[in-house]
Amino acid sequence: MPENHHNRTGADPSTERLRTDSDQQNASDAESAQGWPVQDPQGQGGSPAPESDSERTQQIAALPTDFSGFPIGATQTIAAVGSDQPTAYHGAEQTNPGATQMFGGQQGGVGGSQLGWNAFDEPTPADEKRQKLLKGGLIAGAAAAALVLLYVGDLLFTSGSLPRGTVVAGVDVGTLDPAAAESKLRDELEPGLSKPVRLQVGDRSATVEPDEVGLQMDWAETVKKADDQPLNPFTRIGSLFSTHNVTPASRSDREQLVAALQEVSPQLGLEPTDGNIRFEGTTPIPVNPVPGQNLDIQHAANAVQAKWAEGRPISLPVTQLPVSTTREGVQKALHEIAEPAVASPVTVRGQGKNATLEPEAIAEALRFTPDGRGGLKASLDGPVLVGALEPQLRDTMKPGKNAEIKLENGAPVVHPSEDGVGVDWEKSLEPMLETLRKPQQRAVQAVYVPAPAQFTTDQANQLGIREVVGEFETGGFEAASGVNIRRVAEQVNGALLRPGETFSLNGYTGPRGIPQGYVESGIIEDGHPGRAVGGGISQFATTLYNASYFAGMKDVEHKAHSYYISRYPAGREATVFQGPNGKSIIDVKFKNVAKSGIMITTEWTPSSIKVKLWGTKQFDVQSTTGPRTEPTPPAEKPGPATGPCSPSKGAPGFTVVDTRTIRDITTGEVRTENQKVKYNPQPIIHCPPPPPR
Repeated sequence: MPENHHNRTGADPSTERLRTDSDQQNASDAESAQGWPVQDPQGQGGSPAPESDSERTQQIAALPTDFSGFPIGATQTIAAVGSDQPTAYHGAEQTNPGATQMFGGQQGGVGGSQLGWNAFDEPTPADEKRQKLLKGGLIAGAAAAALVLLYVGDLLFTSGSLPRGTVVAGVDVGTLDPAAAESKLRDELEPGLSKPVRLQVGDRSATVEPDEVGLQMDWAETVKKADDQPLNPFTRIGSLFSTHNVTPASRSDREQLVAALQEVSPQLGLEPTDGNIRFEGTTPIPVNPVPGQNLDIQHAANAVQAKWAEGRPISLPVTQLPVSTTREGVQKALHEIAEPAVASPVTVRGQGKNATLEPEAIAEALRFTPDGRGGLKASLDGPVLVGALEPQLRDTMKPGKNAEIKLENGAPVVHPSEDGVGVDWEKSLEPMLETLRKPQQRAVQAVYVPAPAQFTTDQANQLGIREVVGEFETGGFEAASGVNIRRVAEQVNGALLRPGETFSLNGYTGPRGIPQGYVESGIIEDGHPGRAVGGGISQFATTLYNASYFAGMKDVEHKAHSYYISRYPAGREATVFQGPNGKSIIDVKFKNVAKSGIMITTEWTPSSIKVKLWGTKQFDVQSTTGPRTEPTPPAEKPGPATGPCSPSKGAPGFTVVDTRTIRDITTGEVRTENQKVKYNPQPIIHCPPPPPR
């Protein structure tokens, strides 16, 4: 009969069964070593089959229940079943190392092998890992279930409303139903939609008017764009902590919007600025290149239509405009050209005298432009250099003298021209740039050349100015007007016209103001007397016009007075006018169509002005003045209520035609010119009675 292995040690039935996997393996090995019968694998004969693992489980005696006799911290020893060797158990603190109490072990078991183990061992790392995984799985499962419930609940809660976190043009419409969302958008955005749309590119700004470019909000389409509930759970969870911006739907007149952006483009764009070198005194300062920018019109129009409702400045896209210089190129020119150029003066050697070009003048004349290779090339402003050098060398030069035509004993006389000698500044300054690069031997040689007269004796004689070919005289001006007439006569006296040239009174005299010697005098203003600086010049203009008229000159420009002035021939008179800055507004111009030159002379007296045109007579001119027609009676006007008032009896207006007949005495050709002039009636001015004394 097989031996009973369930209680091989004879332990107390209350014995607690403890066993590990390694104990089981050790026990199995021990049994094999002690000659335990092994069952025939074929089940045919042989030794009896060994006990099962459970039957071979080692047992230890139950621990005593009363531990009062054990010192705290003492080491307790439990004998392994079937072994005489105790196994020690160490307490938390061993206060009495010598106190060791043995639980009685029993010999027996499998060949007396030691199968004991520590009954108070802690769990293994594998056990702890399994426990953590189990705990983590439970937590994850619970969290997943909670998220599913949250997701389903959120779908149900937000059904029929806009997604959470939806923002349109800065207005939060999340979780609102479409009608409420549209109402809120209208309330918050509509008041600002009529304001100018502010555009911005960097620090530059401009505006466009919404109504002028057809900008309008499409409220329904905007809400429709925003009403799109996401099904992605991660997107929905993210909406709890973030916002989703929706671009408003709007309309515009694209053509008008593009045109408006093109109009403001210069305000928003920036021209590229190439590198340069400027001077502060004699110190060269590098100016680094700055790329330009042009407004990208089409993309800018898209941005305006998308963002105009937000009420904030819209940053518009631009395209970059390149520059042709580099910072390195600027630095190279600075060190190789600019700094050496102003390091010291340059000497210009003249004939018997030298001139000095100081660094200040060099800095003023030096110019830099892109060289096409990323750098800068230098040049010099010739007039600036000449202005600094010529006064120093003036004593070494003799300017040419032009021929003159003067009246002597009532006849024109040619005074001959004289050639001189001067400096050819262009040739003299050719080596200057190279000289400015040198640290030493900074000198150039002035090149002298003949300086012929600009108007030679031969040219004066060839003009054929021999006799008076046209003249006219007027009078009857007041003293102040006489001052102005004398001044303009002095300026015009001696003027020369070559064949084919045109004379302009305003162009020849330039501005006629107080700095030029003119004074305030009487004028006709709106049909009644007034005063202004330069009054009376129209009388000189009329006299000059008539002299050119009878000389056979071609009338290029003239304008008759609006009101007839009795001291002038009807239909054959002229006025002139300049703006405050001397700009010509009404002028007297005539062209020399004769084969000879023309010289203008003037003769002034306190009561008259005479103008003569000299040349070689070629034309015989006759004037015929037609009858005065279309009379217009004058109207009555009150004079000014305050200030000076000049009463006037007025004069009727009328229309007259002047006919000029011109015969070329060299060819016999005759031609006529008609000119129709309409004069306005001069109003009757009634001055208010003087205030009572």
